[in-house]
Amino acid sequence: MSIQPIGYLIRLSNLKNKSAFVTSVLNVNRPDRVTLGITLIVIAVFLMSVQEGLFKLFSADFSLWQIFTLRGVLAIPLLFIIAVMQGHQRSLWHEALLKWPLLRSLFMTLMFVAMYSAIPFLNLSTVAAGIYTAPVFVTLMSAYIIGEPVSMRGWIAIAMGFCGVLVILQPGADAFSLWAILPVFGGFLYALSNVTTRSKCQSVSPAALALSLNLVLLLVGVAMSATLWFWQPASDLTRASPFLFAQWSFIGASEWGVMLMLAGFTVVIGMALAAAYQSAPPATVATFDYSYLVFMALWDVLFFATAINGKTAIGILLIVSAGLLVMRRR
Repeated sequence: MSIQPIGYLIRLSNLKNKSAFVTSVLNVNRPDRVTLGITLIVIAVFLMSVQEGLFKLFSADFSLWQIFTLRGVLAIPLLFIIAVMQGHQRSLWHEALLKWPLLRSLFMTLMFVAMYSAIPFLNLSTVAAGIYTAPVFVTLMSAYIIGEPVSMRGWIAIAMGFCGVLVILQPGADAFSLWAILPVFGGFLYALSNVTTRSKCQSVSPAALALSLNLVLLLVGVAMSATLWFWQPASDLTRASPFLFAQWSFIGASEWGVMLMLAGFTVVIGMALAAAYQSAPPATVATFDYSYLVFMALWDVLFFATAINGKTAIGILLIVSAGLLVMRRR
């Protein structure tokens, strides 16, 4: 793994004010920033795919809200330690609680809720394909909301990637079930969060954005856990979807280890996602966001014994081809 993205994250987190951030950005040429954005997004989505695999493995043992709460309890101190080591814990909290970072975090949280709600009922490839309608939404928002130009090559690459998603979603009864609609809605929310990052959170450090996200995730986890504590769902509903409606389960030493690992993942993912969309145009970064789909299909094969059929393979090939098309320099 290259140390360039890690150094970039640290450098962004150490900036003291908005003018310093802008100066730093202007001193980095465009091609280097695009390469950095691509590298960061691939790292982020790889860790996200591992995290989603763990969610599927533990969906029968813990409720979603328990994971949100415990992961947040562990992740926020990790971010605070990073802030103390860098000497800007006060600015970190101030930035994290600003309006736009909180709105971005709300979009991300709702996206996670939509995606994780569907994970127990669908294979990972189908969930990922639904989420990765997001680059189409990102491209449209980039062109018509924040005014960033999208080249013809970019439109062709996004179209190819979207065709790949459609090919993967088409086979299988679960692809057209109600649960399969949730990841597509999550893709729309993911697009909103990424465009918000690019247009409204350019001067906010990745660490502050990660802290804001974990605070919102923690609050949602606590609120939903309290709701289920006072409102007992019908037993049929709990049996049908324990991941959403069950009470908290006992946590042993090994489970705490998994929660700590998830907390570490969410800290790195939050910082890398933010830095990726701050570093390069959303349409370019979103194309490489598609690599998440390849990782999820791989975990389906390795850990859940779900074979990739011919149509899924064609869809993945279209998605990878779209990424290669954008990589080529004009």
